[in-house]
Amino acid sequence: MGIIGNIKDTVSQAVFSPSTLLSGRGGLHMAQILLSVVTFLLAAFRGGSSHTYWIYAMFTWAFCPIMTLIITIIEMMKLDGILNTFCLDWSDFTTGMAMSSTLMTVSVAITYANFYTCLKCLYGWIVSIFAFLCAFVYTLEVLKDKFMDKKKGTYLAALPGFWKVMEAFVSCMIFISLTGYRDKPALILCVIAYAIPFPILPLIIATNILKKLKKCLPFNLDRFVFIFLVISVVLYIFAAIVWPIFMFRNNPRPSDCPPSFCIWAIQFMVAFMTYVNLILFTLDLIFTLLGICGFKRT
Repeated sequence: MGIIGNIKDTVSQAVFSPSTLLSGRGGLHMAQILLSVVTFLLAAFRGGSSHTYWIYAMFTWAFCPIMTLIITIIEMMKLDGILNTFCLDWSDFTTGMAMSSTLMTVSVAITYANFYTCLKCLYGWIVSIFAFLCAFVYTLEVLKDKFMDKKKGTYLAALPGFWKVMEAFVSCMIFISLTGYRDKPALILCVIAYAIPFPILPLIIATNILKKLKKCLPFNLDRFVFIFLVISVVLYIFAAIVWPIFMFRNNPRPSDCPPSFCIWAIQFMVAFMTYVNLILFTLDLIFTLLGICGFKRT
């Protein structure tokens, strides 16, 4: 009866409360949704592209406002209490989503401006300005949560969870930049090395933020994460050695290689992001091993 009573009490408090939109947080959410939708429509009106960076940009400008809208509706209906009681730490989840959305919108604003703006491309400049405004309002929410509201994250908005988000984000940047590897077996092995940790990262994140699910696992999640990090570090060490050797051997940077449309520069981006993720996984492993900064050690 205790659990059922808690459910009834929480549901009874779930009422429509539009006043949340008048708060600073609600205003930021409305601005995020509006700017993301406008940016999406402007980019779509400009015309489609098969380039992976364009696809990633369109996905970001659709995914981020949808998640913001869902969060806003849940808070307007006062349903966050139910989720907070039975599923996840709502404050941690919302702050973590704001941090993730900031990463995505900032990266998209930079890549879109790099690929689709020029001195005579007025429309590209308009889309880029809205993209940076979109990134700015998501950054404002993170600053508000962390410095004004002093929110303390339990996982996703804390260092252990956010590093997992960073690792997944850098992996995404690697995947959308992959090119020129199909006829080289050694580079295909690097792609496999990138692919092995990637689908496991979202599962680790989801399992940690869903408190009830974590308790039902038949194994120790922290031990599994430690083993996963060891394997990931080994895989990225392999890729960090093999990718530059087999991609850039007898393949110097062309003399006419603008950053926006040069395949060599994109291939170099993969190598750079490989080292970034290797550093992230290594630090994550060290902190987990030492059990510091909230990282758990078994």
